Amino acid sequence: MPSSDTSPDYSSQATGSVDSVNSISFMRHAVYKPPAYYQLAIGLLKPLYRLQVWRRSHKRENYQQEVEQRFGKNYPSSPTVYASTVMPMAQGNANDNANKGIVWCHAVSLGETNTVAPLLDRLLAHGYQVWLTNTTQTGFARGASRFADDIAQGRMSHSYVPVDSPTVIEQFLNHVQPTVALFVETELWANILTKLSEHRIPSILVNGRLSASSFKSYQKIGAVSSSMMKNLALIIAQDNDSAKRFRQLGADSAQIRVAGSLKWVINTPKTSISKTNVSKISAPTSSISQTNFLESDDAVAEMKASDAAGKSSEILDQKVKLAQAFGTTERPVWVAASTHSGEEETVLSLHKHLLSNPALANTLLIIVPRHPERFNEVAALIEKSELTMTRRSADQGINPETQVYLADSMGELMTWYALADVALVGGSLVDVGGHNPVEPASVATPVIMGGYTQSCQVVVDKLSEVGALYQPHNTFYHPVTQDAISTTSSLNTDKNDDIELIYQQLLSWLSHLDVAKQAGQAGEQMTVQQQAVLIRQFTMIKDVIEQYAKQEIL
Repeated sequence: MPSSDTSPDYSSQATGSVDSVNSISFMRHAVYKPPAYYQLAIGLLKPLYRLQVWRRSHKRENYQQEVEQRFGKNYPSSPTVYASTVMPMAQGNANDNANKGIVWCHAVSLGETNTVAPLLDRLLAHGYQVWLTNTTQTGFARGASRFADDIAQGRMSHSYVPVDSPTVIEQFLNHVQPTVALFVETELWANILTKLSEHRIPSILVNGRLSASSFKSYQKIGAVSSSMMKNLALIIAQDNDSAKRFRQLGADSAQIRVAGSLKWVINTPKTSISKTNVSKISAPTSSISQTNFLESDDAVAEMKASDAAGKSSEILDQKVKLAQAFGTTERPVWVAASTHSGEEETVLSLHKHLLSNPALANTLLIIVPRHPERFNEVAALIEKSELTMTRRSADQGINPETQVYLADSMGELMTWYALADVALVGGSLVDVGGHNPVEPASVATPVIMGGYTQSCQVVVDKLSEVGALYQPHNTFYHPVTQDAISTTSSLNTDKNDDIELIYQQLLSWLSHLDVAKQAGQAGEQMTVQQQAVLIRQFTMIKDVIEQYAKQEIL
């Protein structure tokens, strides 16, 4: 539901300037150790965790690699120094090609990896080397595919995160020797942060988010949470509510900056859809190309209106070409993306009701499950629904008889968002927290989400304000047109039921594609306006690295 706005205003700290970061006391090299009971618990749980890893992964080909990396036995080689790809106007001086050290970045899973990817691209482009770690296998697979070129060329190393054991962490740090450690959103471990402090390696929480429920959980282990907050050199929070909660857990106000959410930054693929082969179609580019971020910081902070308009037109052209390539130009198309267990049944029910409407009888539904291990499970659900299905993994195309297309592939989500007239973003109909609505908005596709959006509520509210995203009962929502659009069909449920309201909005947009197009364009324009968050967070990180380096020299 809509986020509250009752927390103190930290926005004045969100400038990203050198002065704003210099106010942090870098001379403070105090080390805050977690309480003894935490150390005891970690020691007791370590063998149980190893058993859990065995049960989950022992049949996988990379099982031995995973165990060795999680428990400090063997790691890849460190990344190598390479010439920076930053444009001359952004270099400032010849030292930009010097060895700037290794940035260790930890991202838990797929979502966090996608969120931080543009920031890592920028660090690499400015001459830093990167060591990326993940917790989950899904996150590890995404990191390996997203940064395949950087890993192959030695600019980045990649491994599973070490278990939070002092001995294992010591081995990891001695091998990697990072200049700074970045942790994405809320994944913090007390022993890791303590060891980083002991080694005088600054640790930064980037894109920090702390929901009310997570805050309550951290409060239950107050001494552990306090040690973690105090060992962090900088907390870059997404919003004021999170900043307030970090402060209440023990962080000093001087440690906290609010810079907005990296979810706004488009994780742009490196290829486009021109001259596509539909069987191996690559994802479309959004209006924000990664090359924009390799120029000067000042140039990126604002995008000229004429350039933004040109990019918007390019996106619309790409959407038309994509529809032609897949043969959907004469059909309304909606996508249910990043879906979880319990959501596909609802989505299929909604689609059946849409198909019962004569005006929408040829509507196509694309389902993109969040986790690949559920692909066959979702296929069985579609078959049970008796809707006609074709599957991406079977190289089956979309034909006129296809009612549901199962996009059971990896790395093509942006393609399906661009192909759709409307996108329902998953993880929001069940209590997961909602996935990133900026992805469909960036390719001018209007968004629908359920009530569980605590992971991205600020973004949801901003898109709702311009009519690009509909969420039941969200008071920020303002439709792009005030003209009444009647929809007489219903699910025969309570008119205030969330699923009924979602159905009505879905029916409205698919029945009036011109209005859906306006809503999509409003969202795309909003994403353009929010891109400066990348510059803010990058600048803060760079300033911390430089300040720590100066203190070490002194």
